[in-house]
Amino acid sequence: MQDPNEDTEWNEILRDFGILPPKEEPKDEIEEMVLRLQKEAMVKPYEKMTLAELKEAEDEFDDEDMKAIEIYREKRLQEWKALKKKQKFGELREISGNQYVNEVTNAEKDVWVIIHLYRSSIPLCLLVNQHLSLLARKFPETKFVKAIANSCIEHYHDNCLPTIFVYKNGQIEGKFIGIIECGGINLKLEELEWKLAEVGAIQTDLEENPKKAIVDVMVSSIRNTSIYGDSDSSNSDSEDTK
Repeated sequence: MQDPNEDTEWNEILRDFGILPPKEEPKDEIEEMVLRLQKEAMVKPYEKMTLAELKEAEDEFDDEDMKAIEIYREKRLQEWKALKKKQKFGELREISGNQYVNEVTNAEKDVWVIIHLYRSSIPLCLLVNQHLSLLARKFPETKFVKAIANSCIEHYHDNCLPTIFVYKNGQIEGKFIGIIECGGINLKLEELEWKLAEVGAIQTDLEENPKKAIVDVMVSSIRNTSIYGDSDSSNSDSEDTK
């Protein structure tokens, strides 16, 4: 097959009629390198510095640079503050019942709060606390707290534990009450992460429900059992008629 980029009279005719695309011009590597170096030269040295490095190098810049540096320093400072604000949690904290209102209901505006009501004598509660502790580190912009159930709700029944409430701006946006709703006694970390992501409390990088594969296998198993069961029943009926 003829190369469409080949310099032939026939190819030129085909290009004139629009049958072939215009010939690709070879890239000039030297020109590209020059352009890249020019672009790099336009970047002021202070734009690559940390705030500490800027402080040390102040004497090396003129008045015009110093004005630009002040603007740049303020920008970097605001970015740093925004990052610190976003990542101000990062751990599962224990609170008492009398802290519930301040820490959960009246938490900062637009901050997601996940609270786990638990009892240490219930194994699944301990597992949920382990998972939430890991998720708190993974999603530091979300507030994770735990509290002994009876310190928050007097005479709270063990059948309702573990209980996970998800709050935002003083409103309950999600709740998981009891073993089944929380995911069962074999709850996996990814399954809990998915549950919390579904109500919007965290931004997960999981692409699908981790429990979906288990459900699919169970459905397939039930379907196969049903098929083979019907087949056996059919065979049995056939033999009976003989």
